[in-house]
Amino acid sequence: VQLVESGGGLVQAGGSLRLSCAAIGIIRSIRDMGWYRQAQGKQRELVAVVTSGGSTNYADYVKGRFTISRDNGKRTVDLQMNSLKPEDTAAYYCNAHIWAVAGGWDDYWGQGTQVTVSS
Repeated sequence: VQLVESGGGLVQAGGSLRLSCAAIGIIRSIRDMGWYRQAQGKQRELVAVVTSGGSTNYADYVKGRFTISRDNGKRTVDLQMNSLKPEDTAAYYCNAHIWAVAGGWDDYWGQGTQVTVSS
């Protein structure tokens, strides 16, 4: 099972980016899917999470600016980021709680995609 991310890049402050993540492999079920970020020299922190039923939760610092969505049929989770700020600069990681056919429930992480916001 792998989580494959795409969509990072360089953007000016106030701009937008959309991150996408696809779960690939032989999968029985996926519970929560989410995005975390880690700025240089800081700990990884939650950005947003969405349950299999569509309930969402956001970190206070992205509420009103970021929107998380998922497609259960395609096993994808996206993060639409608007009104980006320089402090949003970080490596963004996709996370999912997956029941793979070869094993039980486990947490999986993507390889990370860099988002850089210039002032």
